[in-house]
Amino acid sequence: MSASCLMVGAAMVALASDGQFSLQWMHSVEHEGWREHWKVTDHDTLRLVGAAVKGSGAGMEPGPGGHFEDGWWVWTTDGPDVPALTLAASGATISGWTLCSKKCETIGADREAPIHIAPCD
Repeated sequence: MSASCLMVGAAMVALASDGQFSLQWMHSVEHEGWREHWKVTDHDTLRLVGAAVKGSGAGMEPGPGGHFEDGWWVWTTDGPDVPALTLAASGATISGWTLCSKKCETIGADREAPIHIAPCD
């Protein structure tokens, strides 16, 4: 059974019952939206299951099978399992990340130590 929460830095974030969450941010060069959909697996790892980009450009090409939907290039994937994500938080980018599951919150908008995201134990 997948974890019902994530550790985001030192904070615990409750997940929806399907163990999924999304991260969204503004691409630092193209200034367009980028969104990734993740899930916590039964092995307490994280797996990228889909993504979307608002435009295309430097490093923002849609993935295989991408299609245009509501102003976004959207595609699904079955990425490899990873134990955790580490997000840099320089405070010098356009914005932080928006992490959404049961509710949305902004993380990493200010200069701070890298933010680690992992399934709860």
